[in-house]
Amino acid sequence: MSESSYPSVKDLTLEEKASLTSGGDAWHLQGVEAKGIPGYMITDGPHGLRKSLAASTGETDLDDSVPATCFPPAAGLSSSWNPELIHQVGEAMAEECIQEKVAVILGPGVNIKRNPLGGRCFEYWSEDPYLAGHEAVGIVAGVQSKGVGTSLKHFAANNQETDRLRVDARISQRALREIYLPAFEHIVKTAQPWTIMCSYNRINGVHSAQNRWLLTDVLRNEWGFKGIVMSDWGADHDRVASLNAGLNLEMPPTYTDEQIVYAARDGRIAPAQLDAMAQGMIDLVNKTRAAMSIDGYRFDVDAHDEVAHQAAIESMVLLKNDDAILPLDAAASKKVAIIGEFARTPRYQGGGSSHITPTKMTSFLDTLTARGIDADFAPGFTLDLEPADPALEAQAVETAKGADVVLMFLGLPEAAESEGFDRDTLDMPAKQIALLEQVAAVNKNVVVVLSNGSVVTVNPWAKYAKGILESWLLGQAGGPALADVIFGAVSPSGKLAQSIPLDINDDPSMLNWPGEEGHVDYGEGVFVGYRYYDTYGKAVDYPFGYGLSYATFEISEVSATKTGANTACVTATVTNTSDVDAAETVQVYVAPGASDVARPKHELKGFEKVFLKAGESKTVTIDLDERAFAYWSEKFGDWHVEAGEYGIEVGTASRDIAASVNVTLDGDNKSLPLNEWSTYGEWESDPVGGKVVAAAIAAAGTNGLPTLPDNAMMRMFLQSMPINSLPTLLGEGGKTLASYLLDEYAKLTKNITE
Repeated sequence: MSESSYPSVKDLTLEEKASLTSGGDAWHLQGVEAKGIPGYMITDGPHGLRKSLAASTGETDLDDSVPATCFPPAAGLSSSWNPELIHQVGEAMAEECIQEKVAVILGPGVNIKRNPLGGRCFEYWSEDPYLAGHEAVGIVAGVQSKGVGTSLKHFAANNQETDRLRVDARISQRALREIYLPAFEHIVKTAQPWTIMCSYNRINGVHSAQNRWLLTDVLRNEWGFKGIVMSDWGADHDRVASLNAGLNLEMPPTYTDEQIVYAARDGRIAPAQLDAMAQGMIDLVNKTRAAMSIDGYRFDVDAHDEVAHQAAIESMVLLKNDDAILPLDAAASKKVAIIGEFARTPRYQGGGSSHITPTKMTSFLDTLTARGIDADFAPGFTLDLEPADPALEAQAVETAKGADVVLMFLGLPEAAESEGFDRDTLDMPAKQIALLEQVAAVNKNVVVVLSNGSVVTVNPWAKYAKGILESWLLGQAGGPALADVIFGAVSPSGKLAQSIPLDINDDPSMLNWPGEEGHVDYGEGVFVGYRYYDTYGKAVDYPFGYGLSYATFEISEVSATKTGANTACVTATVTNTSDVDAAETVQVYVAPGASDVARPKHELKGFEKVFLKAGESKTVTIDLDERAFAYWSEKFGDWHVEAGEYGIEVGTASRDIAASVNVTLDGDNKSLPLNEWSTYGEWESDPVGGKVVAAAIAAAGTNGLPTLPDNAMMRMFLQSMPINSLPTLLGEGGKTLASYLLDEYAKLTKNITE
């Protein structure tokens, strides 16, 4: 073996193979020193590097980590709708991993925001799987372009924190395929993450770490995944069953390698399966070897802070801007009041395993001071869930009285949302809303700046504010980014990746949230987020894809051209019709026509963020592949495109469609073999069965074949009736007709196959 190569699994003993399938400690792979296999470090993301200062000892401390750039968590970054920017964030994260000798950073997390109360919504991307996959792939591709691995997580259906270690998520195959798996699928097929982390929960009765259908049949055999699968920390409950299912790595170690050795010796683990799982670990080490061999590397702290700054700018969503209250003119003599402790002590990231120690931290107040902008400040409230402080409230109201404009920084303190628990309300703390009402009573020019990891209720208090800027959690450079947007250095360009409902009880998942007696039923099926709201005409506060700008735009010349039997190309021209340089996101939704299954009114299937100078136009081209028109058919066990007309909607939000055009597709012509349980209507619509039915009708009155009723009600019954039930409607002739259909169909299909 040369010094520059690692051994094959064939060079290892049984004990060494077994050892590779478990970690060395909580943050390291288990190396085989005698064979030259190092135990590299793997540690948390997903929005920056969280390398514990105690990691060298294998201990866990979520609040004591080496300084790293804190980029905006996915709650904010997802609103950028800018995959190129997200790729830059990934590249910067990788450079920091190289400095700290971290071979794999654990993230991104692409689980769907099934319910806005979910405790980890701040680190997940969207309620929409297309958006989640096409954004988060930038993290994977960006990190891995530098020779560092990612761990796409949590595979799969980790959509709540309540009972997350064991809850059984009961989900239909169709909902899994259309909602909960596509983000993973797209990233696997597009960027091949070097590792995937399985979730804690069970899916339809089977723990993810022991789910061979999930880890092998779907992930590896269908999607072509080439990397390794690791457990979430403590998610592996049966090492033998997990290894057989396709789990390469148990984390952290339970120091039970002998279980694998014994199982391999007594035949419970096939030699080929152990070899495959161990070889995967060797391959992972080999991929990261070059980057981990770089000594003395130091990333550019300021350059990475600037990437975080740009990411924060594009993460903000302007929800309301009455009377064009924003942007403010920093050069004008207007007096500005800043109210809210978040302006001084920003909440810039979520709580739990992703908690990062930033390289620098700049609040909004710090930024104003650095830029020489005068403003009066009053904290107004404390960042906890304690009752209001009357003295702080009085000070804030007095500060607001003399101001021309009030910027109120409101939101959720860390105690209100974090990994480990789900929220129980969409509302912000009552003391903040009460203060807003008091301030609005003495000053009519109020702009609310929100800090929160998932959506909050807006409608009950929106009347007190002329402007509302949703800033989510902006990472370490949020202060300068907020100042840039508020004072007009740049126009806000963020779009909602998550609908904002009027009331949490409007969400369809609330009927089964967060479950009972150890399980949760995903009874809403594919109707998650806007798919439900838009399909059933449910009023929302702000729809999916929504976001205002300081500029105005027009979308025109929308067209859709059929490029194949079931594919199309969409083009549109977007024009900046204002005197402000800004960006707009063109969104393409597919609206299916009549279908055999219940389908959403429309679904996002393409987008492009376009930066335009004042008055500039650009033509956007978006290709729609066959999958854009398909649904998962449980009948076929596959994706299915029905023939017919589809609407192509182009707009700037799910409820702001500029134009809609139609394309007519051929369909994929899939059909199942007909039998006695197939309905008469299915026989009629089948390409082969329809010929047999036509022949039977033509031969009616001969050989005992009946004449079919022409009564509308009887025909309705006939259409839905399995042919083995035809005697119920047609008597003895029904039996003869069923036999005729089956016999003739058998002859025709035999001829076709021959």
